[in-house]
Amino acid sequence: MTQNSSKPVGIVGGGLGGLASACVLAARGHKVVLFEKSPWLGGKAAVLEADGYRFDMGPTIVTLPSVLKRIFAEAGKKIDQYLDLVLLDPQWRCFYDDGTTLDLRQKPSEMYAELDKFAPGSAEGYRRFLEYSAKLNDISQKYFFYRSVGSIWDMFKANSLFSPGLITDMINIGMGKSVASCVRSHVPDPKVAQMLDHFTQYVGSSPELSPAVLCSIAHMQTDEGIWYPMGGTRAVPLALVKLASELGVDLRPGCGIRRILTDTSERATGVETESGEKIELAAVVSNSDSVRTHRELLSGSKASGKFEKRRKYEAACSGVVLYLGLDKRYEQLVHHNFVFSHNAEEEFEAIYHKGIPAPDPTCYVCAPSITEPAVAPPGGEALYILVHTPYLRPGQDWSKMLPDYRRVILQKLASTAGMTDLESHIKFESFLTPQDIHDRYRVLNGAIYGLASHGKYAGAFKPANRSQDIPGLYLAGGSAHPGPGMPMALMSGWIAADVLDIDARAGVVTKPARTQPV
Repeated sequence: MTQNSSKPVGIVGGGLGGLASACVLAARGHKVVLFEKSPWLGGKAAVLEADGYRFDMGPTIVTLPSVLKRIFAEAGKKIDQYLDLVLLDPQWRCFYDDGTTLDLRQKPSEMYAELDKFAPGSAEGYRRFLEYSAKLNDISQKYFFYRSVGSIWDMFKANSLFSPGLITDMINIGMGKSVASCVRSHVPDPKVAQMLDHFTQYVGSSPELSPAVLCSIAHMQTDEGIWYPMGGTRAVPLALVKLASELGVDLRPGCGIRRILTDTSERATGVETESGEKIELAAVVSNSDSVRTHRELLSGSKASGKFEKRRKYEAACSGVVLYLGLDKRYEQLVHHNFVFSHNAEEEFEAIYHKGIPAPDPTCYVCAPSITEPAVAPPGGEALYILVHTPYLRPGQDWSKMLPDYRRVILQKLASTAGMTDLESHIKFESFLTPQDIHDRYRVLNGAIYGLASHGKYAGAFKPANRSQDIPGLYLAGGSAHPGPGMPMALMSGWIAADVLDIDARAGVVTKPARTQPV
């Protein structure tokens, strides 16, 4: 494959990772065609509009805008030419079942003051936690981000084992420690710790099972802030679609892919659409779930079986999402809110070990009208409620389970967040269950966040962006490196495009060396 190949590069899936790959590759001079089964582009970053209400259906929080800026910079563009981003502070509000509330502030000095009032003695521990988080972020920037990584060996193989600081970095990364243990070693207050635990909820994983390196998320959010794109997070994929169109990307929504084609040497050579058309391609970027890519799109390929033999990947959690159009706004809510469970350990035990919905769940509540009144009729609210649930387990029928669990959710909001009259103010209602998420987005077992980040050693690692088994195949999206969440999915698309471009400029697609197990 060469950069001037007459064949285009194909992108399978028009989610955030696929759109990012398409933009970067096109900006670097490649011909690109993007296939998406759904009639819309943007994947989970979709929109629901009804009866004067507008809801972001998937992600609602924009962090690390530097990733978006990097993608637009590939084309010599500035992000503010495409998006109107508003900084949110407080970043979120925490509601506890004893009636107390705590605001997460971006500025450390303001957060220290909050903590001194809320839990005297916690401010110093929080300060030390942020310092540690910043160290973890520095290590991530050095070894983990913006490169194709599938294991700890990939992190360090580009650096000599004798490089200054390498041993110190390996010690500081906290291998063998969990997020929960790291948080509590700095901040023992249970309510403050519960707030900090929830940085890992961006990746749909248990803080008790996830590696300590994920504590770096706290620094990333404090450093770059939380942002709201006017028009909702749907504005992000729309901006990428606009950029892709300007760069000449051939966008094909409503065109699903039946399989990825390979030749006798197991090299990716094209795709077959659901209509039966076979299209030759110079290379393929799959923005589909990485496990389902190998199970379904590469079914029959000898190399596809190697993917799951190398390591057993677990689906991240799923969720129930309620979209409630209200005729009132609850003044106690800020834009982003967490209504916490009474007992975090029991909640995570139910979701991640027992595989059942938590009887006393934490509810994430997004109330965007405080920032953008146009999401609802005057005086109203377009309330988005997300409760994490287990990924789909055999025998779970959410068409029967939802009514009872909806009552659990509304009772939780009433008892802990003071929303006692919520039911009477609902004028529009819709929902997604784990089964809906599985069917709508074709993710593994309804997992919103792709693959779980579980394992104190290997949990941070997802499949590398350059396929280890199939030359010419590259992986993007929340189930590829560096993992789930809007900024990470976008980064995965950038990385997939970057390594593909490197291979193209080298003039060949070579099978990469085997990655050693962790």
